[in-house]
Amino acid sequence: MYKLILRPLLFQYDPERIHHITFKMIRFFCKIPFMKNIFKGIYSVNDPRLKTEVFGLEFKNPIGLAAGFDKDAKLYNELSNFGFGFIEIGTVTPKPQEGNPKKRLFRLKADQAIINRMGFNNGGVHGAVERLKNNKGVLVGGNIGKNKVTPNNEAVEDYKICFDALYPYVDYFVVNVSSPNTPNLRALQDKEPLTKLLKTLQDKNNLKEQQKPILLKIAPDLSNEQLLDIIDIVKGTAIAGVIATNTTIDRSNLQSQGAITKEAGGLSGKPLTNRSTEVIRFLTKESNNAFPVIGVGGIHTVKDAMEKIDAGASLLQLYTGFIYEGPQLIKDINKEILKRK
Repeated sequence: MYKLILRPLLFQYDPERIHHITFKMIRFFCKIPFMKNIFKGIYSVNDPRLKTEVFGLEFKNPIGLAAGFDKDAKLYNELSNFGFGFIEIGTVTPKPQEGNPKKRLFRLKADQAIINRMGFNNGGVHGAVERLKNNKGVLVGGNIGKNKVTPNNEAVEDYKICFDALYPYVDYFVVNVSSPNTPNLRALQDKEPLTKLLKTLQDKNNLKEQQKPILLKIAPDLSNEQLLDIIDIVKGTAIAGVIATNTTIDRSNLQSQGAITKEAGGLSGKPLTNRSTEVIRFLTKESNNAFPVIGVGGIHTVKDAMEKIDAGASLLQLYTGFIYEGPQLIKDINKEILKRK
């Protein structure tokens, strides 16, 4: 029904506008008492064999929603009704910011892809905290970043502010230094600044009575040498793991034609499938499975998901695949995982 009826209708409209309209629709239907149970009944796979323990947390199933969809933690409770085992909110920054000028979100239908240059548009970490106080039992990750106006040499302070504010309300953290849409942000992936940032956050974490997993989200555009540096940094700072991968700036081998392919921003969706799987495989092999990897990028089919699991991913996240394929994809992946049990 989603792909035959709803998606063609939604895809007639501007993607950012329809994103907000869809949020309103989901919120409206989930306020109707029986609708939440209907969504759960259609899309959830409730089987104890799907429970997955990773970095000390128990996930009811290994399929999550990636950051960027529910930036401001406005719909995580409702989205959990579609079968997700966990929801990652953000990226949030200390202060609210508008992000980049519109238009900044583009569909590449021929490639089953999206280009975005949103630029960490969000209402600030403290607004997200207020909404997270209403959590109805959803396992939530908090994806944190820096404000655009914050220079890189002061970025650590922004991440510390977000860490402290979110700490009581999220189950794990994700340090986002890999978005291509905030000027110079990716420079923080270099070994020295990244080590300093992660060590600072982990030191704060170690002072807590109960530590929470800190993960690093990396770009798919890193070289093998840079990925080896990432492995060393993760081991050296003792953070919990890696999310591989964010969006790419690569535009090779696209089926779409015209000016849309030249739009600045991060590309997500099908064109990222193979590269993100390659990164997962490289990290797990070269580190000798020293830390968990969450696989994300180009998961549009059950086959895509299984390839990432076979490459070494402990958990998976959807974003663009969720938009193109709908919530049935979550159910189908979970059912395939059960076949392997």
